[in-house]
Amino acid sequence: MENGNLTNIIKQRRNIKPASMNGKRIPDEQVREILELADWAPTHGYTEPWYFVVFSGEGVKQFCQAHADIYKANTPAEKFAQGSYEKLQQQGDLASHVIAICMKRGNKPAIPELEEIVAVACATQNLWLGATEKGLAGYWGSGGMTFHPSMKEYLSLREEDKVLGFFYLGYTDEQIPEGRRLKPVEEKFKWM
Repeated sequence: MENGNLTNIIKQRRNIKPASMNGKRIPDEQVREILELADWAPTHGYTEPWYFVVFSGEGVKQFCQAHADIYKANTPAEKFAQGSYEKLQQQGDLASHVIAICMKRGNKPAIPELEEIVAVACATQNLWLGATEKGLAGYWGSGGMTFHPSMKEYLSLREEDKVLGFFYLGYTDEQIPEGRRLKPVEEKFKWM
């Protein structure tokens, strides 16, 4: 990939699942650099609603265990699946960092919640593109207990805030798959 070429970076960004990561540790300073790119997302009224909780080192294992425990504590016995519990426990085993993607509602109630959520998504895309430029693997997941109130509580968020997912970050030894789109571009744009 040509470093700094935004077109190539955008086209080469991929979702690389945590199981495809290799366990190699990313220096925290590199993660800080891509988080600083996230901070340059567009924001209506400068509310800057993105809030990222970064788990690194032992924190990744602690988060994954907490996620599994939240699942166990909040799932009725008849719906509880041991396999799901174990998957949540092990989800980050090969990831270097896990970043909780959160929206902290700004102090301007006239700004629609949707605009705050979209600003966080833009910040996450900036983070992801920065990771791609550095040759890092990233995965934005929203499974497990992401949207459960207990996760919000675990992350010390307020009622009006939201958890939008978890970004797993690491390295991979696997070949990055070719990009593809299923619908022709003509079906997605309308010129007037």
